[in-house]
Amino acid sequence: MKDDFQSDTSSVLRLNIGGKKFWTTIDTMTHREPDSMLAAMFSGRHTLSQDPHKVGYVFVDRDGTHFRHILNWLRDGVVPTLEEAEYTELLREAEYYQLLGLIDAVQDVLNKRKEDDELRTELTRTDIIKCIQSDKVRFRGVNLSGIDLSKLDLSFVDFSYACLKNVFFSRANLQSAKFRDVDAEGSIFHNANLRECEFTGANLRGALLAGACLQSANLQDACLVDCSFCEADLRSAHLQNADLINANLEGANLEGANLKGAKLNNANLKGANLQRAYMRHVDLRDTDLEGARLDGANLLGSIR
Repeated sequence: MKDDFQSDTSSVLRLNIGGKKFWTTIDTMTHREPDSMLAAMFSGRHTLSQDPHKVGYVFVDRDGTHFRHILNWLRDGVVPTLEEAEYTELLREAEYYQLLGLIDAVQDVLNKRKEDDELRTELTRTDIIKCIQSDKVRFRGVNLSGIDLSKLDLSFVDFSYACLKNVFFSRANLQSAKFRDVDAEGSIFHNANLRECEFTGANLRGALLAGACLQSANLQDACLVDCSFCEADLRSAHLQNADLINANLEGANLEGANLKGAKLNNANLKGANLQRAYMRHVDLRDTDLEGARLDGANLLGSIR
């Protein structure tokens, strides 16, 4: 049967979706997602399947479990709160009906939920304090995002592969702690003792390390973009291939540090102590070295 649905978009539609009955209007089906299969079905250009048992109902051979969510999306642009498995089912129906806006909206909800789950810490400060009473403490791969660990004695603790986003380590004793491949973006290490720590491959983007002691620390291959190392002690630190783009190292002590292959684009090294630092083949063209001490630094092949 071919119906002239174009004549009145406010006319009531009666639908049978897999045995479940729904009432809506032509305008609802066509307005929010005009390029969808549903909009095309009720554009008046197509023959629709009638329900043989219910006169006046259009039959669609799909599971009707989530069709009320689809109607609510078409009416109000609202994404329902569901379990992940139910979202998967809803996405399957949205893909069938070619509801691209709903698909994007559900994906945004799932992505936000995933981010929130990643930021949810697995342990509390009290839990950490209890743990560090024992020897050889390990928090490898644990999610500690956002936790306050300031002023604690965390020396020799192994945090490798952990999620440490926005953790407060201010004034903590972290001597010889291991941070291999951690995600510590935005964390605060202000005035912390990080002497001889290992940060190989770590993500410290945007972290605050001002005034921290990083003497002989291993920061090879670490992401240190936008980090603040103002007045930090980086004597004899290993910074080979570290990404220090936009990093602030003003007044930092880098005496004897190894910066071979480090990226220093737009880095601030004003007044920094780079005496005897190893900086061979480092590109320093966009680096601010005003007042920096370079006596005895190995600058062979560097670009200035």
